[in-house]
Amino acid sequence: MQITHGQWIAGVASREGDPAFWSVDPRTRKQRGEAFADATDGEIERASQAATSAFADFRDSGARSRADFLDAVAAELETDADGLTAVADAETALGPVRLRGELARTTGQLRAFSGLIREGSYVSAIIDHALPERQPTPRPDIRRMLVPIGPVAVFSASNFPFAFSVCGGDTASAWAAGCPVVVKGHPGHPETSEQTALAVHRAIERTGTPRGVFSLLQGASVRVGQGIVEHPAICAVGFTGSLRGGRALFDLAASRPVPIPVYAEMGSVNPVVILPSALATRSQSVVEGLAQSAMLGAGQFCTNPGIVLLLSTSESHTFINAYVEQLQSRQAGVLLNEAVLRSLSSAVTATATKPAVSVLTGGSALPDGGYCFENTAMRVSASDFISDPDLQREHFGPVTLIVVAADERELLRAVERLEPNLTATLFAEPDDPVAPRLFTLLTQRAGRVLWNGFPTGVEVVHAQQHGGPYPATTAPASTSVGLTAIHRWLRPVAFQNFPDALLPTALQESNPLAITRIVDGQFVCA
Repeated sequence: MQITHGQWIAGVASREGDPAFWSVDPRTRKQRGEAFADATDGEIERASQAATSAFADFRDSGARSRADFLDAVAAELETDADGLTAVADAETALGPVRLRGELARTTGQLRAFSGLIREGSYVSAIIDHALPERQPTPRPDIRRMLVPIGPVAVFSASNFPFAFSVCGGDTASAWAAGCPVVVKGHPGHPETSEQTALAVHRAIERTGTPRGVFSLLQGASVRVGQGIVEHPAICAVGFTGSLRGGRALFDLAASRPVPIPVYAEMGSVNPVVILPSALATRSQSVVEGLAQSAMLGAGQFCTNPGIVLLLSTSESHTFINAYVEQLQSRQAGVLLNEAVLRSLSSAVTATATKPAVSVLTGGSALPDGGYCFENTAMRVSASDFISDPDLQREHFGPVTLIVVAADERELLRAVERLEPNLTATLFAEPDDPVAPRLFTLLTQRAGRVLWNGFPTGVEVVHAQQHGGPYPATTAPASTSVGLTAIHRWLRPVAFQNFPDALLPTALQESNPLAITRIVDGQFVCA
């Protein structure tokens, strides 16, 4: 079969591989269009070398040039918004309204990083002047700043074909840092990835940016991702996906002759603790909000509230019944692809067949139509939850596990046993006596802790933290959303006793960039 789709390597289409996989419509389970090919070893080599060749020019082009490029990519995506959302909807069934919003988030974060690097303080410039008269040992002049790490590999996520994909937060933050990017497209939406890549290359041509700053390599085979991570030109990896996939890449990167960091956002069940004080004041709004959050996007959010913890009270039992009714009243959503349906079915079966677990509603894949799974709620006692770590497995889809504790002591023990997550939520009143202890426990186990809110929806702002201790991520000190995400692709360098003219501009004495710096232990604003 002739392949009409290919890899996009430094602005040039390449079609070396054999037919390997197709775009599939999840609403009908039918293949769409012509076949895509797995990237070959030669294509991986060319993309990685192109990134290496472009690195110095891109790094040294200056923040303003990189910002212009980011703005141009955002503009090109907006120009093709109708076409991109139509293709993405056909490949993911996420719906045009959701996808338009996601595309707006994607262009918004590109422009946010543009603004960040135009301002310039992200380099964290620090100056400690020499103290030649200090005794017994004079102090040298030392100046420190962050510099780009080098070419970066980014793995696209299945559930966000724009915001966590080809031009998503990982790519945008890496470009802002001055790092070329080799993207491994997700096989669940290959045509969307290709159309996005074309928009990027239009922006490259328009701004005169070195072509090697971006390449898209497609593939359904594990070999493609392995080949990218193992290539010696790649200096860091960004990944959003499953625990199994993220851990495999982490181990692979660590076993290289020169190990590299992997910033992997992986599975999360995002526990929600609901205390009786919250149910006493606003039970109906909580149950409706929880159902909306848990079923959003057919439950296919990394911040999906998958575990709910309650005390055993009459109000809690009423709440559970109302929640089940909410799920039963909502039409089952369409999952992203066959792999998601297969994995979800296996995970739910493993949980539902445990003797301690009761299925309150749902629990099965729908046999007809698209890749659909019933809205599902299961229940287990806190004592059984505490004794069985397998009950904390992620059910990536429209599934909620409700954990019911006999008393506050048992509830606290259940929370203590929670694995780390991206988010944790507490519903309570401010004067609830157990709330402070729960707040402390949840803070130890999540990167973002919410008070009386729902975890779906992640703002792209300076203060955002989208990460958490392992197994939520492989790098708990970093975030994959928000403007501080740029720090993943930067490394510190100190310059000692250099002449002013040879120093990077950000460290020169006159502060020609007019950025905020730390000088001799004091913040100095321009």
